Amino acid sequence: MWATTKVNRTLDKLTPESLALQAADRAVLAGRRVKHFALDVRDGMAHREAALKDALGLTAAPEPEEARALPAGRPHLVVVEPTHPHHSLTRKEDH
Repeated sequence: MWATTKVNRTLDKLTPESLALQAADRAVLAGRRVKHFALDVRDGMAHREAALKDALGLTAAPEPEEARALPAGRPHLVVVEPTHPHHSLTRKEDH
């Protein structure tokens, strides 16, 4: 009787429906593990970024007015557009 029950349970586990359910359950578990891993990596990156900012002295945010004002005596930069078109010397774009 015990052997018959054990064989029937094993056969039930090997049906296509049961195998599909087992595969789906394992896929869900794998997805949860990947999600937890990604969250751990994100937390670690945030901690490392905070440590680097502390080490570089970038933790204090400047006042909004100070951030916008240029230091006295510093020249303003002007972007100059070229007047002639850019031509490549390799001519690879033609191919």
